[in-house]
Amino acid sequence: MPLSWFRVEQFRCLAGVELQLDLEANLFVGPNASGKTSLLEAAFFLGRGRSFRSRRLDALIRCGQDAFVLAGRSEGGAAPVVLEVRAQRAGTEWRAGGAAVGGVAEVAGIFPAQVIDPEIHKLLEGGPSHRRRFLDWGVFHVEPSFLATWRRYHQALRQRNAALKQERGDRDVAAWEQELAVGGEELARQRGAHLERLTAPLQEAGRALLGEGVSLLYSRGWDEDRPLLEALEMSRGRDRRYRATQPGPHRGDITVEVGGRPAKDRVSRGQQKLVAAALMLAQLRVQEQERPGRSALLLDDPAAELDRENLARLMAAVRSIPAQLWVTSFHGDIPGLPERTRMFHVERGVIRRV
Repeated sequence: MPLSWFRVEQFRCLAGVELQLDLEANLFVGPNASGKTSLLEAAFFLGRGRSFRSRRLDALIRCGQDAFVLAGRSEGGAAPVVLEVRAQRAGTEWRAGGAAVGGVAEVAGIFPAQVIDPEIHKLLEGGPSHRRRFLDWGVFHVEPSFLATWRRYHQALRQRNAALKQERGDRDVAAWEQELAVGGEELARQRGAHLERLTAPLQEAGRALLGEGVSLLYSRGWDEDRPLLEALEMSRGRDRRYRATQPGPHRGDITVEVGGRPAKDRVSRGQQKLVAAALMLAQLRVQEQERPGRSALLLDDPAAELDRENLARLMAAVRSIPAQLWVTSFHGDIPGLPERTRMFHVERGVIRRV
């Protein structure tokens, strides 16, 4: 559900910011290093429990402070819900509607935020973990049992890996294989089903942005010709050498193709941004079809590495998704934004409505 109000305290360069937001589109304009990206990063953290720029929590806390606090009022449900997070080096506390919640998973369903930023090309160029995270985020929002399945699988994976690292006998290693196989087969099934959901909207987004379809090939992480339990049994010797489980969906990946060929091999950096954006927009479309009126799309400097024509294509595709827009820009001349877009000026960590 989009945010109508957002408060940021002691997050990076933002000492204290409070905003009344438009539910459709918001534009944040200002010079480089003014705090625009930090604002989007804070919104992303509220909905995802992590940064899209840094893995270090302490890097997000403003210099000289012990913690940061984020809060937002989510609209669109039966009633508004205020989300809050307080993060310090010792840990993070989450609240929804004034009540403590167990973690970010309970908040992510209320304010699901997606980001398209200048580093989005890593979805294609980066390692498999980038693509698995993208895929699992999408499955989480459309498969009610996904989180339980994911946790079941990774708990068994940790136990089997511990047995391997401790060089325990085959009986101890095998004790976790049945549980690992059941969870892994179901996790792979859910990922595959989600990729089927993505097929049509991804083809549409690809044609809109690149003039040809974009498709995905899924590698589930073990031999397609045998069940996971058998693959685990056959891999014990190799797993002992590596002291870690090799087969399974934790090693799954997707190959992104444009026009039937791997995108990494045939597109420029700017086109990579459009391909990755097509993935994000297709995912958002599926989320909105399943549970409408909830998503937010954060666009950090959409003009970066795009000429005017491709920027216009991107913004036209973005406008076709019914998600709340948060857009940053150096100059503010972004084509295709709604007339009622609310504009803010950002400079030195201070944000004012224009």
